[in-house]
Amino acid sequence: MMSEYQTPKDRAYVRTLIDAAKKEAEAFLQLKYTAERSDGIIPVKYRELMSVAVALTTQCAYCIESHIQNAVEAGATREEIAETVFIAAALRAGGAVGNGLLAMRLFEEATSGK
Repeated sequence: MMSEYQTPKDRAYVRTLIDAAKKEAEAFLQLKYTAERSDGIIPVKYRELMSVAVALTTQCAYCIESHIQNAVEAGATREEIAETVFIAAALRAGGAVGNGLLAMRLFEEATSGK
């Protein structure tokens, strides 16, 4: 029986995962670099705050941890992180409402012939 899920000990498997799918890992790491690069038009701090927001909505604990660290290193404050949390929460909730509109239409379509 598994005693825990998603633990920092899992990082020991990074090389195993990369070696098992080298081409895919290379593509992912290039995409990751694109998001984290420092020579873009958007300053690093804002790139990292956006990354924190996305990580919160995708619920990736490793991403949250690394992007919080990166954001702090880029000068993000506690207050900026807190606002980012609530902006991400509001948008996530808004997405549920938007999909709720779709659900209402699909309900109407499913029941219109009855």
